[in-house]
Amino acid sequence: MSSATAKPHKGMRSLPLRVGTRQSPLALWQTRHFLDIVSRFCPVLRGAKAFEEHAIATTGDRVQDRPLADIGGKGLFAKEIHEALLDRRVDFAVHSLKDLETELPPGIVLACTLKREDARDVLVVPEGTETGDAASPFGCFPAGAVIGTASLRRQAQLLAARPDLQCVTIRGNVQTRLAKIAAGEVAGSLLALAGLRRLGLEEKAAVVLDPEAMVPAAGQGIVGVTVREEDTELHELLSGIEDREAAAVSKAERGLLAALDGSCRTPIGGHARLLPDGTLHLTGLVARADGSFLLKRSVRGAAADAARIGRELGEELRADSPADIFG
Repeated sequence: MSSATAKPHKGMRSLPLRVGTRQSPLALWQTRHFLDIVSRFCPVLRGAKAFEEHAIATTGDRVQDRPLADIGGKGLFAKEIHEALLDRRVDFAVHSLKDLETELPPGIVLACTLKREDARDVLVVPEGTETGDAASPFGCFPAGAVIGTASLRRQAQLLAARPDLQCVTIRGNVQTRLAKIAAGEVAGSLLALAGLRRLGLEEKAAVVLDPEAMVPAAGQGIVGVTVREEDTELHELLSGIEDREAAAVSKAERGLLAALDGSCRTPIGGHARLLPDGTLHLTGLVARADGSFLLKRSVRGAAADAARIGRELGEELRADSPADIFG
């Protein structure tokens, strides 16, 4: 983290600072993890009364009976939190970065990103199911098996590999989805390893999927914090806990996403990582939801050019994809 070299914060507004977050157990874990980091960085914020949590119900959390694409898609887990920030009901907000739109509402900025947890997806199956290995993770499913997922990105990649499978929508927080899998409502599902780890549920992962074989969502595993653009004091404080690697890879992935500018029905994947020599490696994916088309490419470049690398790969993928992909 850059916090090792950041200058101490000289002042702070009146406490407590109000932090906005979704209501799910994972969102609350991420918020408390962030507050622990920022309070250790800034001694003024140590103490039980430094922060107030404001758990906010979002449209994405409230509507559980329809696919996200059917209720608006983009920003469904952030809209009400943005409103609370702009209305000054909260001072900053903590998000899963993959839930944040690439173009934030006027007056709101992404102040910092925290160190990335493992970005990979995992296969989760009912107890007792025989699974394959990472080289053939979906071989455990019989022909026509029903797989539950709310992610068109995961669905597209799964169906490209196994077009005989059937996909149904499975919504809810991590615990809800795990309960549906355990009850045998579906033959399996795909979840983010980061969420399972943060909730102490990593043992539920039957197979961890290679990010080149199942390209993660842009921003997966990264926590992002937003503030009002005018709030320079808080922005300055949060810049001190920015993780440099997370900042670089998120700029590449979000640049890719912005250039593709797909609708909420466009399966898009983006995964960047820094190689041992500091070079940035980015993989981007565009597909049809039924898996009948899938285009995946990778590029490398300097980490300092992360946003440009992402944008250029996104433009290339868009140019080489059928027009209906982005309808």
